[in-house]
Amino acid sequence: MDRKEWYLEYEIQINRPGLLGDVSSLLGMLSINIISINGVDDGRRGLLLLVKDDEQIARLESILATVETIKVTKLREPKLRDKLAVRHGRYIQRDADDKKTFRFVRDELGLLVDFMAELFKQEGHKLVGIRGMPRVGKTESVVAASVCANKKWLFVSSTLLKQTIRNQLIKDEYNSNNIFILDGIVSTQRADERHWQLVREIMRLSAVKVIEHPDIFVQNSEYSLEDFDYIIELRDNPNQEITYEVIQKNHLFSDSGFGGFDY
Repeated sequence: MDRKEWYLEYEIQINRPGLLGDVSSLLGMLSINIISINGVDDGRRGLLLLVKDDEQIARLESILATVETIKVTKLREPKLRDKLAVRHGRYIQRDADDKKTFRFVRDELGLLVDFMAELFKQEGHKLVGIRGMPRVGKTESVVAASVCANKKWLFVSSTLLKQTIRNQLIKDEYNSNNIFILDGIVSTQRADERHWQLVREIMRLSAVKVIEHPDIFVQNSEYSLEDFDYIIELRDNPNQEITYEVIQKNHLFSDSGFGGFDY
């Protein structure tokens, strides 16, 4: 039988020397392998496990229920957020009301790139929106994640270095393994109908599409935020407000050659 991954997270109730060793020994006695382990929050540890069958997990759960020094908070097949939490030592913030919205700050660019790379590796259609003010690192993060996922990226519309508005793709670019990147403001405010015909073709592809400024994109197109699988928000700090009036003014200046590197 193939081995299966599980995620165990526990909260420390009584912190004493040797606690982690005791948990590790218990897992060893149950023939459960530890893939990786890390602190994932204040007073919490996360472990990525490898088990032969679910009976091992049932026995583990039963034993841990009697232990007073720790309290199990999660025991499940690992989600992407679990794996990244163990890898980076912290959980990705998710909107309490909109579960598909994930929040990052600039200090977490490594975590953001890793998160997007894992999304990009998955096969099939994915529509990802990314919000953020100018020069916060949106475009660079998407490109870096594409590299990590071993995918080719294509700018369909962009203000990276120079304005890009494409009206067609060459034959080899119609590839589901590519990452298609669009700037919602450029596409809706500067492009003609030929560009939009291309956008619609790309949206029908079973591939990953990343749209910067998704709110502007949906205001001026037939698409809606409900069409997005993930919304990513990137800020300089947790309290930064994302205001589109400032962003749109920056886009106007970028036409004259004075625009910033990333929008």
